[in-house]
Amino acid sequence: MANEAVRVSAKRAGVRLWEVADYCGMADSTLSRQLRKELPKEKQMDLLAAIKAIAVQKGGR
Repeated sequence: MANEAVRVSAKRAGVRLWEVADYCGMADSTLSRQLRKELPKEKQMDLLAAIKAIAVQKGGR
């Protein structure tokens, strides 16, 4: 599956993909479409940073 690291990281952190999309200023459908194909490493790192930030805001991991 494409972008496995992003998907697994979000799941482990208890962060929904729509929350990541909202944090990044895009529609959840846009993020969903982007995740269908492997993203460049830089974009993946941006999404992983967003997941971490959201998890911290939620008081999670």
